[in-house]
Amino acid sequence: MPFSERSLLDWLRARAPGGPHVVVGIGHDAAVVRAPGGDGLVLKSDQTIEEVHFARGEAPPGLVGRKALARVLSDLGAIGARPAAFLCSAALPDDLDEPSARALFDGLLALAAQCGACLVGGDLARSPRGIALDVAALGFLEGRAPMLRSGARVGDALVVTGPLGGSRAGHHLRFEPRWREGIALAASGRVHAAIDLSDGLARDLHEVARASGVGARIETAALPRRELPGGGRATVHQALHDGEDYELLLAVDPAEVDALAALPALAAIELVRIGATVAPGEGVVRIDERGSASPLPPGGFEHRFGA
Repeated sequence: MPFSERSLLDWLRARAPGGPHVVVGIGHDAAVVRAPGGDGLVLKSDQTIEEVHFARGEAPPGLVGRKALARVLSDLGAIGARPAAFLCSAALPDDLDEPSARALFDGLLALAAQCGACLVGGDLARSPRGIALDVAALGFLEGRAPMLRSGARVGDALVVTGPLGGSRAGHHLRFEPRWREGIALAASGRVHAAIDLSDGLARDLHEVARASGVGARIETAALPRRELPGGGRATVHQALHDGEDYELLLAVDPAEVDALAALPALAAIELVRIGATVAPGEGVVRIDERGSASPLPPGGFEHRFGA
């Protein structure tokens, strides 16, 4: 019988209660455990799988390796952690030659050097079909409180850190993970909730609303839509549902938006207000250019199993 990523995650969360060292467990962008000295250690893993997250031949292997680490860095940014070290387990098929395998790791290592994280181990195995890279990272909170999906308050402004939609036109392999911005945002103490936009704005917004116990209104005319190769722009539907944008969605007090935008670490990006949180009974809705409201379904991307 088919089942969804959400249903399995809900089951796992009920079956895997947190221990005395667990500060943040299943259900957020990354987990937080407390070391004996009291420091917050952030743990996150992500898989990058051929024919799911990329197609062989659409880009050089180095960009695939880069994406495998960048996906994890995006999650660390959403919680406010500084990257420290990571493991990479690679399953490689018979039709991949060694220069291409090395190129995968070259792309990953080049991004690691930029963020100061070290590859410290992992595993190599043969894959019966396709490339699969699993990156597991360790980050440090350095005294900052983690940004979570569960802190949004009714009346918060909903803000994104960059344009959305059309990611499969090349952005999904070349995006800049917002880990630096995430550190600054967490250090400010002004962010009530955050999530990285990997599964589509609509789906990830539902995750924040669900975790925080609020509703949400999105103004479609305010959505920053990505410029695409050839001069076009992503559609509203793409901005809401495409996924793999890897920007951050933030819930903040409206009076704090300008202060966040003025942070030096955010100088290279533009914070864009796209809506607000509302009472939970109002649900998650979109407001079109004419001011008409309609329900906004999760849409976006979700892994389905057993089909």
